Order: sequence, then C-alpha cells, then structure tokens
Amino acid sequence: MVRSLFKQFLLLFSILVISIGITACQKFEGDQEIPAYIRIERFQLTTDYSLEGSNTHNISEVWVYVDDQLIGAFEMPATVPVLAKGNHKLELRPGIKLNGIAATRAYYPFYKPYQIADFFFVEDSVQTIEPTTSYHNTITFAWIEDFEYASISLEKTGKSDTTVIKTSPIDSPEALLSDYSSYSGVVYLDEEASFFQIASSEAFSLPGKGTPVFLELDYKCDQRMGIGLFAHIGPTIIDLPLVGVNPNTQWNKIYINLSPIVTDYSDAEKFKIYFEADRSEETTARFYLDNIKLIHRNI
Repeated sequence: MVRSLFKQFLLLFSILVISIGITACQKFEGDQEIPAYIRIERFQLTTDYSLEGSNTHNISEVWVYVDDQLIGAFEMPATVPVLAKGNHKLELRPGIKLNGIAATRAYYPFYKPYQIADFFFVEDSVQTIEPTTSYHNTITFAWIEDFEYASISLEKTGKSDTTVIKTSPIDSPEALLSDYSSYSGVVYLDEEASFFQIASSEAFSLPGKGTPVFLELDYKCDQRMGIGLFAHIGPTIIDLPLVGVNPNTQWNKIYINLSPIVTDYSDAEKFKIYFEADRSEETTARFYLDNIKLIHRNI
C-alpha cells in the first residue's frame, strides 16, 4: 500500500505541478443524504531536533481519505462533509504549496499521514480532529543549517559583495526564535554591498530518477530573493535558477521541489544550493534565512 501511494506521488511530481480544487469534496452517492462532518484546524509537526532539525512547518492543506478513497483536499481550518457513518478508516495527509505557489498544492511525502483505523462517523455531527505528523524514518537529511552553531555552512561566491552572518545579539527579535533557536542567518545589502550570492559550503550528491528531493527553509526579506542550484559536471559548473521568493516582512516557510531538475541533470556529480539578491533601488535590504534542510527519501 505505501509503495503504491508513493509511486502515485512520483507520477504526480513528474509533471512538476499539481493543481487541485482546494475546496473539492467527494461526490455524494448511495442512500445516505446527511453527511458527517470532521473539523481540522491545523497539523502539529514533531521532530527529533538533534537529527531532523526544527519543527517549523507550513502545512496549509489536509488531504482527506476514507477507506483509502480520496474525499478531497481542503485548506485549513476546514470542516469536511463525508458521506459515511459508523466505523471507517480515516487518513489525513499533510498538504503544502509546492515552491510557495498557491495553485500548485500536493501532499508532502516526507511527513507521515495521520491515521485512525476505526473512526466512528456520526451523521449531522461535527467531530474535531487534532492531527499530528512527523518525518518518515526513511528520509536522508543531507544538509541542515539553523545558524545555532559557531560556524555557518554557507559561504559567499566570487560574485558576491558580502556574506551571511548570524543575527546579533542572542535572541534578537529579528531572528526566528523557539526553544531550540536563538539565532537566524542574515545578509545586509547597502550602498557598499549591492549584490549577494551565497552557496552551501559543501556540494551534495543527490539521487535522480524521480526520487523526491526537497529544499525546506524559513525566510523573510525586504527584496525578492532567488534560489537555485550549481550543478557540478566534471570541471563545469552550471547555474540552475529554481524559484524567486517575493518580499515578506513575516517569517514564511517554503518547500522547493528539486526532484525534476536533479533528475534532468543526472550526469552531475554534485550540487550546491545558492541564494542571491540585489538591493534594487532601495538604500538597504535585509534577507533572513533559517532552518534550511536539504532532504530526500528513497523508495
């Protein structure tokens, strides 16, 4: 069953985007006329910080399955009508916006689904569910950078006017603070430094052939910021821009799908992640990063 579902995911991602009707629901069939309702406010993510990093997330949708049949995908908080009564298998899958684009939504295969083997549906009644999730045990965390240690695993490229530093002082209000986090990364641009490009210090071997590979990160920025890959093919380094994130004064989390481009460049020995931006016409600009995770999951 798990392998079959995962193959479905890979097929969906092979076309890069998944467009769904976010308010879609099942077609009402059978003799039952009055639905049962389930209420889902939000997902809670738990992590083993020492191995998996922070538990920040941006799970914005829930994919609802009853007896392994898709009912629909719904933006949370959601009250979902279900034409079922009595005991049925209920599965809730965490959903995200691919590459931060609202129209391209998918369930996230790195997070476990929330399952209740015998959920008792009650007609004309609203039942509240508080789903939890965690990372699958089969995930490889190739890179985690949360700026909590003395060294930073990002460095300026030869094109850059400046580099990334840690926020200061400790527990600065500009940082993304939590029980495990007292610092974030920040890049400042001004009249003396008008462009930055920083890349992971390490180059990573990433699986192709459709294997899911994602970059997660929290960010906020004054100006638009680009994110991309450097593909190392022999002595040649190819610049592969991926996405641009728009200015955001509040912390936001994005999930960037690297699977298609890593598969397309399967002859690359290694890849580096990079971030870049210029200050445009503004006098100054600030770019904050935190909880960067490069992850992949084998079938």
